[in-house]
Formats: sequence, structure tokens, C-alpha cells
Amino acid sequence: MLSPGTKAPDFNVQACVSIEKGKEFKAVSNKDFNGKWIVFYTYPKDFTFVCPTEIVEFDKKAKDFADRGAVVLGGSTDNEFSHLAWRKDHADLKKINHPLLHVPPDMAIGYGLLQPAAGVALRATYIIDPQGIVRYSSANDLSVGRNVDEVLRVLDGLQTDELCPCNWKKGEETLTAKIKKAG
Repeated sequence: MLSPGTKAPDFNVQACVSIEKGKEFKAVSNKDFNGKWIVFYTYPKDFTFVCPTEIVEFDKKAKDFADRGAVVLGGSTDNEFSHLAWRKDHADLKKINHPLLHVPPDMAIGYGLLQPAAGVALRATYIIDPQGIVRYSSANDLSVGRNVDEVLRVLDGLQTDELCPCNWKKGEETLTAKIKKAG
């Protein structure tokens, strides 16, 4: 898995961006979002149970991310056609507005996203800054969904470019390092 402080690998992949006939797919590249923060999350598989709860929650918070200059991208190792079929089949997924990327093997390997035993994408989250540097990465066990509010909180903290204590929330004071003078 990519560590904070490393350059995020470039990608240019197919994504399911709509269920409207003729507008279902689009090539999506990290270069499409130059100057923006990218919140990139992956989930194990389409047609599963925990994954749609996360996808819907990220979509509900998409405006909150956009207000912070961030774009939300989701995806799995399933292809864009599988994403489309699932979106058409699942009532809650029909309404989402952010892209679901097909994460091909080279991208999955480059991002360190493969769960070794199951061979599917980890339930991973990356926050990538406008310069393309990973500033946050995390992964959950395949059976436990992540907390999207925590991802927003971390993004807020990163954007202060200051020291943020445990449980810090936007609007609260950040920390100042105090240096004791000798003598």
C-alpha cells in the first residue's frame, strides 16, 4: 500500500460515470484533476453488501469534499461494465454522481491495493494532494466499512498544514510546537 509522502502513480482508466444510455463510460485520469485534492477509495467487489453503503456515503458527502477542493473517485478491480450492471441493479447506486473506476492490475499493483488472500481490491482510502503526493492512506478488513466523516476530518486537518491533535475537528484550534529555551 502506498505510504504518505510518496508520489501517487499516474492512471488513465475507464470508469462508469452514469447509467444514462450513451453516457455510461468515460476515461478518467489523475491529470483531469490537476490542482485538486483527490479522495480515492477502493472496495473489494461489485454486487456485495458492505460496499454499496460506502459508495452511497461517499456520494452523499461529495459536496462536502468539493467544498474543500477535492474530487471523489471510487473503484474496484471489477471492470466498468460490471460497475454499470451493479448500478442499474442496485436502487441506491442508480443515483450516485461520482465515477467508479475500473482498477486494472497494473494500477492495483502500483497502488498496493490487492488483498493477498482474496485477490480483490482492499477497502482502501487515499487522500492525494494537488501536487500528486499521497498524504493519507488506510485500509480496512474486507468485512468492515470505513467512516467517510473520518476521511473528511483528515482532509480538513491536512488542509490546515498545521499540527492537528487526536479527534481534532475543523474549526478547532491546532497545536503549536513550543520550544523551551535553555538557560
